[in-house]
Amino acid sequence: MGLGTRTTLNDERFAPFCQATERVGFDSLWVSERLGGDCPDPVVAMAVAAGATTKLKFGMSVMVLPGRNPVVTAKTLASLDRISGGRLLPAFGLGVADPREQQAFGLERKERGPWLEEALPLIRRLWNEDGVTHEGERFAYTDLTIRPKPVGRMEVWLGGAAPRELDRVGRLANGWLPSFTTPDIAAADWRTVNEIAEANDRHIDDDHFGMLIPYVRGDEVPDQMAEIIAKRRPDADVRDVVAVGLDGLRVLIERFVAVGASKFVVVPAADADDWIAEVEDLAETVLPLQT
Repeated sequence: MGLGTRTTLNDERFAPFCQATERVGFDSLWVSERLGGDCPDPVVAMAVAAGATTKLKFGMSVMVLPGRNPVVTAKTLASLDRISGGRLLPAFGLGVADPREQQAFGLERKERGPWLEEALPLIRRLWNEDGVTHEGERFAYTDLTIRPKPVGRMEVWLGGAAPRELDRVGRLANGWLPSFTTPDIAAADWRTVNEIAEANDRHIDDDHFGMLIPYVRGDEVPDQMAEIIAKRRPDADVRDVVAVGLDGLRVLIERFVAVGASKFVVVPAADADDWIAEVEDLAETVLPLQT
């Protein structure tokens, strides 16, 4: 069970928050990437988490890969994984559909998918091979080696639930970590992912069906989040996508478990008054569900 953060937890409170997350028994901490948001840069945040803890794993939910230099990215993440003793859980995506943020990465929207599809296999090769030679539409390298090599498994997770994204997961990913979806839709999409993987002579482990679940502590889903859900899932009940209250979070996790999901990242939709107390309450609610 992992804990995600997308909030304004971006100051001296972050390291104690990481320590509390480890102390109460969460397996991992996941940090978002939003250039215009208050959440910290994911690499910086993961480095702080690595230094503040000894066993806690950490991942990005998700890091924007299109627009990033794949060699520098491979070196940065390999270094972080090695220094932390193999605790990095890499997860990539295309980034939010926000032209103001997309411009910062220097790519047109239509270029994001092809960039990821060339960069991700290249990063994998750089993590595992020496003397990499690559000739592609965007990158060309001859006899290139990066060091240090990572020591963790470096299994790559991808998010997304659109048809092209599911196809990409089936062809390229080791795991699937979507958000803003319902148990029934996720189950059908997971079957699609596995069909695509099989058609490409690949296998994704059954326990690599993940889910990122936002939750609210009050009785209602905030209007802004409800609008996002209405746009992405117009036919879905908002409470099938966002958990309302901690009891609702436990019930929604159980519903996802019933359709085969086994990896979860729970994400508070708003800042907590006391983050340590929030982590402790969450642990009491959701960690007993672990098997």
